[in-house]
Amino acid sequence: MSHDPISICVYCGSRDGADPAYASAAEATGALIAAKGWRLVYGAGDVGLMGRVARAAQAGGGETLGVIPTHLLAREVGKRDLTTLIVTETMHERKKVMVMNAHAVVVLPGGAGSLDEFFEVLTWAQLGLHDKPIFLLNTNGYWDTLIALTDQIVAQGFADAGLLDLFTVVPDTAALEAWLRTRLEITSAR
Repeated sequence: MSHDPISICVYCGSRDGADPAYASAAEATGALIAAKGWRLVYGAGDVGLMGRVARAAQAGGGETLGVIPTHLLAREVGKRDLTTLIVTETMHERKKVMVMNAHAVVVLPGGAGSLDEFFEVLTWAQLGLHDKPIFLLNTNGYWDTLIALTDQIVAQGFADAGLLDLFTVVPDTAALEAWLRTRLEITSAR
C-alpha cells in the first residue's frame, strides 16, 4: 500500500446518538482525516455519524472509500458521491475489505454494529492477523463501560493483559491526531 494514501478506517453509528458531542466528534474526525491528507475508509452510509464523518472528510477535500453490503444500500442510504464505493455481498466481507484497506482503525460511538466491528478487529489483532493500531474515541465517556468490560475479561482470566495493549483509548480528536501521527510513523517505518 506504499503508493496509496494513509487510510483510516472509522467505525461508528448509523444514528447520531443522544449527545450532540457525538456528532461533533464525528465531524471533527472526518475533518482531521482530510486535513492530514489521509483517506477515510468507512461503511459508506449517509446517515448518522457515518454520514457526518464522510461529509466532513469530503468538505475538507479528503478521499473517501466506502464499503457497504447490498442489503444495507437503502437502509443506510449508501453514499454514491464517494471517491470509491465498494458494494459487498455480506457484512463479513464489508468488514474484511474495510480493515484490509486501512492503516489504522478508529471506533467512534455507535451501537451493536460498532461493537461487532471493534471486537472483530480486536480479535484479529489478538490472533496476530494484523498489527494495525486500534483507537476508541471515548467522547464524553461513551466507551467507559466497554473499557470496564475488557478489564473484566482480563481480570477473570479470559484473556491475558496483552489484550488491553491492542487498543488505545483517546478522549478527543486532538489526542487521536497525536496518537495517529505517532503510530502511523511507526507502522510506515517498518
